[in-house]
Amino acid sequence: MLTDSSLEAVLNKIPKVRITVFGDFCLDVYWLLDMDEVELSVETGLPVRRVREQRYSLGGAGNAVANLVDLGVGEVRAVGVVGRDLFGVALMDLLRGRGVNLDEFEVADDWQTMVYAKPCRGETEESRIDFGAFNLAESELQNRLIANLAAAAKLSDVVILNQQVPGGLSNLKMIERINEVMAENPQVRFVVDARHYATAYGPAVFKLNAAEAGLFLGERFEGKLPLARAQDFVRRISAKTGNAVFLTRGEDGILVADGGKVTTIHGLQIVDPIDTVGAGDTVVASLSAALGCGQDAVVAAELANVAAMVTVRKLRTTGTASPQEIRDAAKDLNYIFEPELAELPHLAKKLPGTDIEIIGELPTNLAIKHCIFDHDGTLSVLREGWEQIMEPMMMRAILGGHFDTTNQSTYERVKQMSHDFIDRTTGIQTLVQMQGLVKLVRQAGFVPKNEVLDERGYKRLYNQELLEMVKTRTDKLASGELNSEDFQIGNAIRLLQVLHDRGVKLYLASGTDEADVIAEAEAMGYAHLFEGRIFGAVGNMNTEAKKIVLEGILRDNNLSGCEFATFGDGPVEMRETRKRGGICIGVASDEVHRFGWNMAKRRRLIRAGAQLLVPDFSQLSALLEVLQFQ
Repeated sequence: MLTDSSLEAVLNKIPKVRITVFGDFCLDVYWLLDMDEVELSVETGLPVRRVREQRYSLGGAGNAVANLVDLGVGEVRAVGVVGRDLFGVALMDLLRGRGVNLDEFEVADDWQTMVYAKPCRGETEESRIDFGAFNLAESELQNRLIANLAAAAKLSDVVILNQQVPGGLSNLKMIERINEVMAENPQVRFVVDARHYATAYGPAVFKLNAAEAGLFLGERFEGKLPLARAQDFVRRISAKTGNAVFLTRGEDGILVADGGKVTTIHGLQIVDPIDTVGAGDTVVASLSAALGCGQDAVVAAELANVAAMVTVRKLRTTGTASPQEIRDAAKDLNYIFEPELAELPHLAKKLPGTDIEIIGELPTNLAIKHCIFDHDGTLSVLREGWEQIMEPMMMRAILGGHFDTTNQSTYERVKQMSHDFIDRTTGIQTLVQMQGLVKLVRQAGFVPKNEVLDERGYKRLYNQELLEMVKTRTDKLASGELNSEDFQIGNAIRLLQVLHDRGVKLYLASGTDEADVIAEAEAMGYAHLFEGRIFGAVGNMNTEAKKIVLEGILRDNNLSGCEFATFGDGPVEMRETRKRGGICIGVASDEVHRFGWNMAKRRRLIRAGAQLLVPDFSQLSALLEVLQFQ
């Protein structure tokens, strides 16, 4: 995985690299449509679509150039063509504005500038309108472009070959001539990013997605490409080309094949909403920059992985990643583990005779002396049903005064948006969740800017409803109407007692406000087992209780990874423990029945790094044995 030193080694050398981009340069156009009352055209009677705001950015090969410039590459040359139209003027202005060397760039009379126009209505991007899809380069233009490519290659460390559309510059006849330029410049690394004609290129480094890799090998597949088959694809393509191959897998990361070895670069967990437009260009630019300064293929892929994470968080724009943005993102990476196993429960490997699922191999030298427990859903179900309170509350916040009058389509879209956000953020402190809600409210645009609350305002609304439910339940505990076993995950208190009796130090860490965590642990009757080591949110979004607890345990007790374990039903505690080398026990609990599996939790926990999974603690003896307590 990417280290601070390896990252700095790349970023410090990138300013010395020279890269040329050849291919299909286009303009990305965002037309943000007005969402107010519809006006009908007097002439046609049809609705008028009024553009409130328009934005222009570099797309296709142009986006690769933009990424190289913003990444800090020393010299970036562009070899391509635009038309003498208004879009061509805009595209050239954008290239000049970034300081791109345009000595080998052409402006042609018989060429329509390629444009991807994207009308956006609120959060929804409507059908795209494309310009320049039917361009054909005349022989004279082809000759100039090949001569320009040859001249630029001699001045470059890396050349990126971008093939965006079937016609364009990189048609089959042109690729034959591009191959001649490649053969004449063996000192240059050529990196191919081709949607349609990858197999036509000579020996080069290839960046492919799953569909392109299948096309390269002449193999069809449906749905998502399984990991084993994806690994086979990159291995075979690398053997065929004699060069490194990078296979992008979306949120599941990147596969790298080089020298007969295949390496998996884990995907990165992103909590924020994402926009994947242009992410492939970020990847190819980052790969090329790293390869250009002498880094190996694995380091190049790791850099590209982080850079792509930066750009996909930039909504409704073809984003780029700067060195500082990459540094900031790399400080706290959350990897996605075993995505295929997470999606396919039938692949589960369980301890014989039990429901305990083993994810990989546990260390053989476990000596666990400290155990951290999440609270809600791991031990207690006093807050069971919080999602059913948060989701409608978020919907009301997003829709504002439109909540009771919005159409069914918008209602369902906002509901799904809220549901997805809750799924991504489960386990983090409530105040941070509400900070995310503020962003969603602003992005949706239904609520006037001056009426959008801050994160503390939305938290107050949520807590008011939630704490009413919790109080009803704790009152029943206090009155003796119900007892703690009615609100615990199966056998949870017994597990705590056994570990405490064996001298294991117990810690309780929650995203819930600390005072509420303590009160609820006392109501459940197990607060004393933690001997004061109960931690929760303290109203500071920069202080994550689970991180603070883990860091403190390691620091104060000088522990190695085999000496502490975390039990939790949320991804936050799994990720933070996995980063620090501890043992991750995921509790995929059904909070309604208090025993048995919640498969949605199983998926989240595996992806977050759980090494062991249980639905509850009913099989306590077997669990203690596998953790080497017996």
